[in-house]
Amino acid sequence: MIVNDILAFSLIALLLVISPGPNGVLILKTASSQGTRASVLNIFGLTTATFFHGALSIFGFSALLMQSAELFFIIKILGAGYLFYIGVKAIISSYKTTSSDTDTNKKINAKKNGIGYFNEGFITQILNPKVSMFYLAAFPQFISPDNFSYFNAFSLVSIHASIIFMWFVGVTLAIDKIKSSAKNTKMGNWVQRLSGTAMIYFSTLVLTQK
Repeated sequence: MIVNDILAFSLIALLLVISPGPNGVLILKTASSQGTRASVLNIFGLTTATFFHGALSIFGFSALLMQSAELFFIIKILGAGYLFYIGVKAIISSYKTTSSDTDTNKKINAKKNGIGYFNEGFITQILNPKVSMFYLAAFPQFISPDNFSYFNAFSLVSIHASIIFMWFVGVTLAIDKIKSSAKNTKMGNWVQRLSGTAMIYFSTLVLTQK
């Protein structure tokens, strides 16, 4: 791979990661309500799903998806439905949380099976239309058919996954610092409600996406 291509890919991947989307909303919701551990598990789910997106693109499933309007529609419906579910769940959860049960919730979250948080991140990323379109359209432009290498292709995916990990870990730590300096249950509840509303909004964007 040419260094310029790697830099160009890294810049595009960075802009994709930091742009507003379901992933950012998920991390904001989890870090503010469930804590750092849960948020990091979300992030591991995001990065793992990124490798799945890359593998699907590299092994040709993305090309099949582009040619099948029915399959793309099914994936779009699944993605919208899941984002809507997370949004509604966050809003309902915010009304169930009060200052008196904050400590209890923390203990429950501490004991909660980490696979649940991992799956939440994985499913959000695997059904994220923004990432799907990136691997359908942009990613193949950085792979040369004449000089194809699985190592080079997965190296690009690794760059994208690393950017996701570093960015959202930074976001998580920033949220944790804000929470430590301003422990306000009502503020956390409003963050959950706004995050849930944003998730529902993104679900409508997915449905209306051409």
